Amino acid sequence: MTGVLPITLEESRKIVQALLLSGKEYVCVMKLHGDVPEARVKEVLKEFEDTIYQRPPLRASVKRQLRTRKIYYIDFLEMEGRNVLFKVGCEGGTYIRKLCYDIGEVLGCGAHMQELRRTRAGPFIEEEGLVTLHDVAYWFMEWREKGNASMLKKVIQPMEKALQLVPKIYIRDSAVDAICHGASLTAPGVLSLESGITAGAMVAIFTLKGEAVALAEAQASTEEILSMEHGVVARVKRVLMPRGTYPKCWKSGEL
Repeated sequence: MTGVLPITLEESRKIVQALLLSGKEYVCVMKLHGDVPEARVKEVLKEFEDTIYQRPPLRASVKRQLRTRKIYYIDFLEMEGRNVLFKVGCEGGTYIRKLCYDIGEVLGCGAHMQELRRTRAGPFIEEEGLVTLHDVAYWFMEWREKGNASMLKKVIQPMEKALQLVPKIYIRDSAVDAICHGASLTAPGVLSLESGITAGAMVAIFTLKGEAVALAEAQASTEEILSMEHGVVARVKRVLMPRGTYPKCWKSGEL
């Protein structure tokens, strides 16, 4: 497989879970094991645009148990002989080689994944900011020899970029350090939030300056949070900001 692969460095490794859960887009070449009319292939591809059941293949990094995954879209691109080129947008954790196998079963001829390229991983897309390992090596040497940190900005992006698609809750400056010490976020600390938050979903807690503070599990929906005057809004799962970045505005006995 080729294409987009976000790599986290140092403290930003804490956001890997958010990237794993984010949506992906792939361009795939599927090899059919028999001759099938193009119209039939297009018809079957569209049938998979929904929530599907998948059991991870034998060579997988997760337990082989049946699970559901969402296929947002499958766009037929072209077909040459038994080779089918298509683009698919899907939920994180979807196995495209298993998708190809299942499509082959429905077509009745069998199929397998021949080539795969990831064109999007969460907010990172192939057309914007994609660099090769050769680029990274070159700019690293430029930085080490010339001591100019701006060189590294060509290949390293802020951690907040990776959280671009995660629903956000913006908090008061006075609540930041308490969150950095693992305290749950309560309603008085919330200044604003994005729509679409549901209870149990992962959210990112941000400062008003756009700095990532923590990843948390929402305890209520957007509508419920807006009407809350007290109570826990989100429980912190992963602190991203170092303690002491913002001044302490809480008493030790409060946590």
